[in-house]
Amino acid sequence: MSPAAYTLAELAARVGGRVEGDGGARIESVAPLEAAGPADLSFFSNPRYRAAFEATRAGAVAVGPGEAAAPGRNLLRAADPYLAFAKVSALFHPPPAAVPGVAPAAFVHASARVHPSAEVMPFAYVGAGAAVGARTILFPGVYLGPGAAVGSDCVLHANAVVREACRLGDRVILQPGCVVGSDGFGYAFDAEGEGAGPRHYKVPQAGRALVEDDVELGANACVDRGTLGDTVVGRGAKVDNLVQIAHNVGVGPLSILVAQVGVAGSTKLGAGVVAGGQVGIIGHLHIGDGVKFGAQSGVTSDVPAGEAWSGTPARPHAVWLREEVALRRVPELLREVRRLRKEIEALKGKP
Repeated sequence: MSPAAYTLAELAARVGGRVEGDGGARIESVAPLEAAGPADLSFFSNPRYRAAFEATRAGAVAVGPGEAAAPGRNLLRAADPYLAFAKVSALFHPPPAAVPGVAPAAFVHASARVHPSAEVMPFAYVGAGAAVGARTILFPGVYLGPGAAVGSDCVLHANAVVREACRLGDRVILQPGCVVGSDGFGYAFDAEGEGAGPRHYKVPQAGRALVEDDVELGANACVDRGTLGDTVVGRGAKVDNLVQIAHNVGVGPLSILVAQVGVAGSTKLGAGVVAGGQVGIIGHLHIGDGVKFGAQSGVTSDVPAGEAWSGTPARPHAVWLREEVALRRVPELLREVRRLRKEIEALKGKP
């Protein structure tokens, strides 16, 4: 059996699940329910896809412990079927492995330190005093500024930037175009402009950006360096494409920030904060551990730990839901008010 094929029983053992059906079924890949074939593993965890589950041609399907048995179908039953599927998928799609060496077309400053097991591809740039850890991969166009440091087992995809003095921990992934250590948006208004007229005077952004272990930053995400001190993205946080993390922000461990989230300067997010797409958070706030924000929330105040908020301005999710229901009744209520006004006017006109 090729390295890219496993029996269903082998996969179940690797993910801590159990087999219902033929444990010897050969699995060669993973696929969605609709496209899966006899050699594929898929997963089923959302009732919306029951029809697809019942019709799938998948060789096996990962399901949860509460899912009813499916006679004639091979199941990989796991506590979390999506997690089981993810672990199986990782077997078939392993991360890239470094091919040790520095390409002739790359630039590595004489004072930089690149671990012998790291890979520096053509047109990557490693500046003075920068450091690249073991088994890390720098794709073409990556820029490491002077004094930047990247840990072990990191993957920096094409055109990712880590500016001067900034730090990445171990097993960090930067997707294409991500920038760590860009200048924060800091300007002081100078009405006189030293005789040249009004201007916005740039405040030097003299701090750093620190990205801890096991963080992934999406394509074109930006983590600004601190004005003074550090901007920190905590261990295991996952940041989607087009997210803006401003100067001196703290993103807590295991937090998730989804597409187009913006966090303004000096706001601190606790551990495990989840922000849906296009959430905006103003500066100098404290967001407690485990807080969840619905998509497009506009956050303008501190939020206690463990709460779920939605809307603009953001408020507790249950309050927002009640207000949304009431808002949809406004046209009906306006019609009722107009009708009542007519009745009152009619009554006033009676002798």
